Amino acid sequence: MLIAFDSTQQALRAEMLLEYAEVEIDICPTPKEITAGCALSIQFPDQELMMVKKVIVEQKVEIRGIFQQDGSDYREV
Repeated sequence: MLIAFDSTQQALRAEMLLEYAEVEIDICPTPKEITAGCALSIQFPDQELMMVKKVIVEQKVEIRGIFQQDGSDYREV
């Protein structure tokens, strides 16, 4: 799964918060199929979705959306 952002500041903030919550993440370029204002995205395992959502809501992280890869496309979850 992947989180896309509108700003680099929010991407870096989310990275710090998710690492602190011990969520396994990877920083990656935002796929061209996802229109976002930031070139950075965060990938995480599907089973971490609930924890990721919890951190985003509790810490008021501004995101473009959470996406799941479906073949060569991405769909928002």
